[in-house]
Amino acid sequence: MSNKTSAPDDSQNHLVVFQEKAIRRSWHNEEWWFSVIDVVGVLSESNNPNRYWSDLKRKLAQEAGSVQPYEKIVRLKLSAPDGKQRETDCGNTETLFRIIQAIPSPNAEPFKRWLAQVGYERVREIENPELAGARARELYQAKGYPQAWIEKRLRSISIRGELTDEWKTRGVQEGREYSILTAEIARATFGVTPDAHSRLKGLDRVKTGNNLRDHMTDLELIFTMLGEAGTTEIARRKDAVGFIDNRTAAKEGGTIAGDARKALEAKTGKKVVSGENYLPPGKRKGVAKK
Repeated sequence: MSNKTSAPDDSQNHLVVFQEKAIRRSWHNEEWWFSVIDVVGVLSESNNPNRYWSDLKRKLAQEAGSVQPYEKIVRLKLSAPDGKQRETDCGNTETLFRIIQAIPSPNAEPFKRWLAQVGYERVREIENPELAGARARELYQAKGYPQAWIEKRLRSISIRGELTDEWKTRGVQEGREYSILTAEIARATFGVTPDAHSRLKGLDRVKTGNNLRDHMTDLELIFTMLGEAGTTEIARRKDAVGFIDNRTAAKEGGTIAGDARKALEAKTGKKVVSGENYLPPGKRKGVAKK
């Protein structure tokens, strides 16, 4: 695996929580950029943060003249509540500090401290990558996940990072092409699309905490790892270059995992794809084993 300083391509790393409210972010130009709409929603507690942000931009333009905080806003693709990637106003830590000052909120100071801590943790993790794993482990433990599951999940993050490193090296474009290849592996592995898999677990009915992999059973995680590790190895052996070659490798890697899944199902008489999840009680469609 390469020693890159970019964030792992795993959605768990693209979502942080402030006072139980999710804030989306994206690693861009060697730093985190946060969804302005999410931040505005947390601070303003508005029922329509999009409108609040639109009004705030006009207010800032009137008060500060030509140099505006939002001039440094970058449009980045983030996961929307429906799971699709959409361009969203994002700001880095410096820009957000300026925007926070314009929003009267009792959460302003706690949020500033939280934002500074998030940035500090990322710098430390670049210097010592083991800290990222430790922080993720603590997060899952706090959410009540079983220790054995946590170890598999962290291993799956590592395998996913190795695969996306390989894709980047081989000319696959981040964003849409990564999503298509990921879906190809998942479809060949489980016989269903990621969207259908998410619906089976009831994740289409929740706005946050709906990362499919965070709701997989042990076996689902194991076969996911097999499909992605197999894809990485096939891409290397075939020296796959570009999207088309890597799409073929993705299908083949997923098929290896899919064949293993079918063999297990034939022996046990039990389906691997499950409705079990780790949603809070009342939102569950299935009940994850603890």
